[in-house]
Amino acid sequence: MAVVRLKRDWFVTSSSTTLVAINIKQSRTSEGSEEKDSDRILAFTLSQSGKHAVLTDDHKRLVLFSTEPSWQCISTRWVVRRCTSLVFTQAEDELYVADKSGDVYSFSVLEPQKPGELKLGHLSMLLDMTLSPDDKYIITADRDEKIRVSLRRAPYNIQAFCLGHREFVSSLLVPEQRPDWLLSGSGDGMVNVWHYETGKRLHSVDLRKLCPDSENTDVAKKFAVSRMVGSPDGHHVAVQCERLPVIQLFLQGSGEEELLKSSETLALPLAPWDIAFDSQNRLWVILESQEVNVLLYGFSEPHWKQCDPESPDLKRVTDSLHTHWHLFTGSVGGESPFEHLYKVNFDNMASYLQKKRERLELESKKRAAANSSKNRKKCKTES
Repeated sequence: MAVVRLKRDWFVTSSSTTLVAINIKQSRTSEGSEEKDSDRILAFTLSQSGKHAVLTDDHKRLVLFSTEPSWQCISTRWVVRRCTSLVFTQAEDELYVADKSGDVYSFSVLEPQKPGELKLGHLSMLLDMTLSPDDKYIITADRDEKIRVSLRRAPYNIQAFCLGHREFVSSLLVPEQRPDWLLSGSGDGMVNVWHYETGKRLHSVDLRKLCPDSENTDVAKKFAVSRMVGSPDGHHVAVQCERLPVIQLFLQGSGEEELLKSSETLALPLAPWDIAFDSQNRLWVILESQEVNVLLYGFSEPHWKQCDPESPDLKRVTDSLHTHWHLFTGSVGGESPFEHLYKVNFDNMASYLQKKRERLELESKKRAAANSSKNRKKCKTES
């Protein structure tokens, strides 16, 4: 599976063992450096300004980059467990790392050789993490349906829990224009809107009711939100669901009754790898196809429209991905990261009834054997 992030003029995507950075405003003929022996990338992100990037791999390395004036590796540090989510502070002086054991570590950006410091822990795997826009709170989501809001400077102080999902919480988003809201997506197919400081749920959207393919029983049972992104102007939210060839688009409301209003469903030729908004509020969609690897959409009142494939920004990206498509072969046909996270329900009643039948049959055989023995003894006595 490939992942995409957009900041300023950078379109950055990871695939298996490779990180590809493309400047959508400039064409370059020279090739950047490539680390031949790198391991599979598990997570990466860009800072708010786009001046820093970080990735972590399954060799438990945390690699920090500077993107200006050119891409350079600043440091390589080690993490304790394999990581699932990365986030920079707004000040870009600190980096938070969430791992599979449920712990969150902080790493300094200003002191790039300083080891990480343990900040907080959950009892189950962390799947996503974000910070409030003022860097006051760190918000973490885990496999056991919980969202925790903790004070960043004193994470042992828990501000609130946001509880209500019935499956793992896979995606978090704090909208640009509503810094007091939190959007959460889950394996239960729901998107919830929270006032995260109090843990109060404000609104819920059942994506199954919006998706035409949700009648499929397999899809209905496993309907995970894999990605949520918000436009920089704060008006739009795009939601991607695992294995579905559609993107659900919402308008961010301000009323109390409908905080997220479904605006449009974009039908795609195949299920997307990832989605992201750029600084111009355009939606980029990366696909698992060499022929059509990226789609670009822009909002023209009242609908989203696909941009011209020959537009300069899109052509730079598609041409670069065509040229380097061999780097993405490790992500083609990859396994879903959510496949093994669903709760497993066992049919205990069927097992109970089977054991009960076996017990009754055994008791019946014992009674029959006892009666047969008594009859033989009675016959001997009479004779």
